[in-house]
Amino acid sequence: MALRDDIIWRSGVMYIIMLIIAFGILARIIIIQYVEGDKWAELGEEFVYKTDIVPANRGDILSDDGRLLASSVPYYSVYVDTRSTGMEQNTWVQGIDGLCDGLSRIVGLKSAAEWKRDLARARRKGERYYLIKRRVSHNTLKELKKLPVFEKGRYKGGFIAENENIRIRPHLRLASRTIGYLTKGRAGNVVGLEGAYDAELTGISGSVLKQRLTGGAWMPVNNENSVEPRDGNDILTTINIDLQDVAETALGKQLIKHNAHHGVVVLMEVKTGDIKAITNLEIGDDGNYYESYNYAVGESTEPGSTFKLASFMAALEDGLIQLDDTIDTGDGKVRYYDKTIRDTRRKGYGKLSVREVFEKSSNVGTAKIIYENYKSRPGDYVDRLYRMGLNEKLGIDIKGEGIPLIRYPGDKYWSGISLPMMSHGYEVQLTPLQILTFYNAVANEGRMVKPRIVKEVQYHGETIKKVNVEVLNPAICSRSTIEKVKVLLEGVVKNGTAKNLNNDTYKIAGKTGTAQIANDKYGYKHGGKVSYQASFVGYFPADKPVYSCMVVVNAPSNSVYYGNLVAGPVFKEIADKVYATQFFNEPGEPGHGFPKVKKGYGDDTKYLLAELGIDHQYNGMGEWVETNNDNEMLKLEEMELIENLVPNVIGMGLKDALFLLENSGLKVTVKGRGSVVRQSQRPGIRIQSGSTINIELSN
Repeated sequence: MALRDDIIWRSGVMYIIMLIIAFGILARIIIIQYVEGDKWAELGEEFVYKTDIVPANRGDILSDDGRLLASSVPYYSVYVDTRSTGMEQNTWVQGIDGLCDGLSRIVGLKSAAEWKRDLARARRKGERYYLIKRRVSHNTLKELKKLPVFEKGRYKGGFIAENENIRIRPHLRLASRTIGYLTKGRAGNVVGLEGAYDAELTGISGSVLKQRLTGGAWMPVNNENSVEPRDGNDILTTINIDLQDVAETALGKQLIKHNAHHGVVVLMEVKTGDIKAITNLEIGDDGNYYESYNYAVGESTEPGSTFKLASFMAALEDGLIQLDDTIDTGDGKVRYYDKTIRDTRRKGYGKLSVREVFEKSSNVGTAKIIYENYKSRPGDYVDRLYRMGLNEKLGIDIKGEGIPLIRYPGDKYWSGISLPMMSHGYEVQLTPLQILTFYNAVANEGRMVKPRIVKEVQYHGETIKKVNVEVLNPAICSRSTIEKVKVLLEGVVKNGTAKNLNNDTYKIAGKTGTAQIANDKYGYKHGGKVSYQASFVGYFPADKPVYSCMVVVNAPSNSVYYGNLVAGPVFKEIADKVYATQFFNEPGEPGHGFPKVKKGYGDDTKYLLAELGIDHQYNGMGEWVETNNDNEMLKLEEMELIENLVPNVIGMGLKDALFLLENSGLKVTVKGRGSVVRQSQRPGIRIQSGSTINIELSN
């Protein structure tokens, strides 16, 4: 009986305890559901849903004809999670050999056996993030996804691909400093057009709501709050890739020949101020030349004799000299206070006309003209320079423009020798681009235009903003003075220091410059050595100017340093090639007798030319080619094809054009017959998969 009562008592106690627990659980459920329901619902949402940022594609930087100078291309870093929770052992064991064979074939880097050894080691260690390869293209990524094991995806096959947009420059170093770069972060730098137009190029990021699925995968959810990213705008520049290549090649050869420290070339269109080529090459530690600093924009130096144009213009404008006036340069030296100014000719030139003073670049003659006429009123001379706009920055788009220095009487460092020194380009400082802009104004009938490097801002091929030609000074001097200084500039090439640039085909006008380089601590001479800067600036054709050009070669070290011999040949090579391609071949001139060959699939083109017995040369390794006729041979060159960018099919036959465009993910509509003469989507813009491109053909 006692045992029975004890059992009943114990059961009752347990029942009461269970009842209390049940009431406690029920109470907690009621509290969670009705009192704390909103809090736990929100917390649950955080684990079930998340919002991801969708970065916008950065806009492209384009050449004057729409070719790519800089673009963002998607690449991927590929990893494998060797212990992915969804991966079955059989999947790994049965697929590892095929996977490693594929990795050896597609990625390379190792043999199949080495891949198998390393992956087995990673799996034993339980590595969840084993690197396969960085910077994998989209096409390569698609191949990797088809391999055994990887074909099962991230959670069953351990395949991880992380997207990264990488900025590329298809033309490598061409104008690289002007194109620039943008480094984000605490110590971020903004350089060139990438920095100047960052706000336009960046675009607006979007967002997407994702839901967590069983197994941990995240799936985008159709949600009205999701925001599509807006791609950045494209920048259409004035840079011409072909002229840029000509300028860089010509400068590079001369820098190597004279073992110079650095050099600059700027080629500008006279009427618009459009910069067609700009190159800055500096010697590196390995002895090769690289674009490391934009000297054309940022380096202010004493220009030397190229500044004489401004001095002569001032004196002519004030009516103080005429071209046929006589100046006695004596024995080639003149002393002002404690400074002796010398001519390069040891015994001097004696008596010269004003015209000859300029043509022979007489320092003595120039100093006498300016000092004798302005010594009692030096402010008038400087005021003339200011009215020409030489003391003002150009305000170009690219950051870091050097500040021009032209002192005024009464300034801290003005002295008795300032006037004669300034007259021939010392005690003043200007950048190469500022000097070129001044000479360009002479070629442009006195109208100074701001150098322009961006013509348009575009969005997916549509113009949304135009950058108009900007006039900085409608008249730097009178028309009569412009005509006189033009005569002087032509005379330099015909009779003076730049006779080596003269030719019978077209006229060049310009001025040589040879300036000693001042060292901040030691002056113009240090350790018994003097460094020089050679330059030539001018325009062509002189009778109807189309282009102006500035060449600077800094610190040539092979004992030759005069502007006509060091910088002049660079100008001449550029001018010759530009003239030959843009001015010489007038309509109606006979060609070279080569047939017009369509660009397209290389094997077909080479077979056709062989069958016709036409000599040709093939430069490149690509499957697709375009033709280039030189004077002696038909050349086949590799077409520029960049993944995810619209190809240029103009000039192709229909079959080749369709193949290229459709394989790029585009839908194609066709009008006409013959060769492609027009395409609705501009070459080089980013492909919008599934979009339609219209091509027009014509015979």
